[in-house]
Amino acid sequence: MAKAKTAKAAYRCSECGWQTSKWVGRCGECQTWGTVTEAASATPARVVSAGPVSAPARPIGQVDVRSARTRPTGLDELDRVLGGGIVPGAVLLLAGEPGIGKSTLLLEVAALASTAAEGGAAEGGAANVLYVTGEESAEQVRLRADRVGAITDRLYLAAETELSAILGHIDSVEPSLLVVDSIQTIGTSEVDGAPGGVTQIREVAANLIRVAKERGITVVLVGHVTKEGAIAGPRLLEHLVDVVLYFEGDRHSRLRMIRAVKNRYGPTDELGCFDLSEVGIVGLPDPSGLFLTRREEPVPGTCVTVTLEGRRPLVAEVQSLVAKSHLPAPRRAASGLDTSRVAMVLAVLAQRCKISMHEQDVYVSTVGGVRLSETSVDLALALAVAGSTVEQALSNSLIALGEVGLAGEVRVVPGVQRRLAEAVRLGFKHAVVPRGSLELADGSPLRRADPQLSSYEGMKVMEVDSLQQALQVAFTAP
Repeated sequence: MAKAKTAKAAYRCSECGWQTSKWVGRCGECQTWGTVTEAASATPARVVSAGPVSAPARPIGQVDVRSARTRPTGLDELDRVLGGGIVPGAVLLLAGEPGIGKSTLLLEVAALASTAAEGGAAEGGAANVLYVTGEESAEQVRLRADRVGAITDRLYLAAETELSAILGHIDSVEPSLLVVDSIQTIGTSEVDGAPGGVTQIREVAANLIRVAKERGITVVLVGHVTKEGAIAGPRLLEHLVDVVLYFEGDRHSRLRMIRAVKNRYGPTDELGCFDLSEVGIVGLPDPSGLFLTRREEPVPGTCVTVTLEGRRPLVAEVQSLVAKSHLPAPRRAASGLDTSRVAMVLAVLAQRCKISMHEQDVYVSTVGGVRLSETSVDLALALAVAGSTVEQALSNSLIALGEVGLAGEVRVVPGVQRRLAEAVRLGFKHAVVPRGSLELADGSPLRRADPQLSSYEGMKVMEVDSLQQALQVAFTAP
């Protein structure tokens, strides 16, 4: 009688389902560490019979949405990113580097939410706010609350690292807003592994999300990030939550920015700006002034541009310093700009415009610690480097925007009209833009005066085809 073949053991990734014949520490598909575990051989799927439903299905038009309306947080810049405010029952994940100000921001949000609850007590709609800290003691958080003025009667504070204890606090406090700082420090004895591990994070998140949906509690989870900038833990965490926010900024600067990479209730192309100081964090409705250097006399090596962060135009200044090098390999240093993009622009200047820098050190930077990753910054970068090389300054009233190609052409970028309107508001009088920027979607001209010089809201706009032409018109502008 033939001997039955035994099923060959395999290993499977718990995140994406990737399989391999032997164990590895990192998934070959989703590149997640520690998720490959031994799996049993494939078995037929179990037949699941129909069971009771939690609520009968209804026509979508009969679903009541009044309980899911957004509620403002009290921070206008955060409400801008969220799409109007927080939604009851929503789960938000806020990630950022250590020391960037995540805890300060959420303590401010919790205090404002609890103050709003106090104001609604007369209407019978008051609710409490619960702030759970797993990284600090309650006394440490209280000291920060004293400093930023976040002391209210309806803001409750608990220092816990056990999931069951947090669920007990939820039962006793009955909050409308729950802040967990951070999810990597919370664990449960029901599953194996240390807090912060893949299994623990998945279990803790699933339970908090279940409680949020059942009770209509808005839950904000703080997440750590890896050295690469990604959120630590399983990628499944980002799929489970409703909103994923990134809190960014240079720790040596007071400017902080928050953006949404996932938002089920609003846009993902908005940016919120904040000023972080010793007395708390406040929104910056007009942050453009932070990225400019106001000077009476023009200085070689500087150029102003307008970048779009989501739908918000921001006026920023690019600075460059080109100096003779005493090293065999001249230095190329960039701060706030993409180094590969800087190298490309320098190569185009050398090859297409005959501006040689092979014996010079080149330093480029942005003002105010802002990071500019948009390709529309290319033209301003090229003009700043060229001005520093030839020791010629651009006009203080001039801005430049456009993408530079390898052939030396200057390409149109989106949202030119919105960018120019922001520059006009701040008092700029001249602009260098790619040709075709002042045309409507149907190709018809917009406020065009003549083929070379156009006017937009009182601003003189010079349209160019190539980087060489942009250098000629920019350095001859009044």
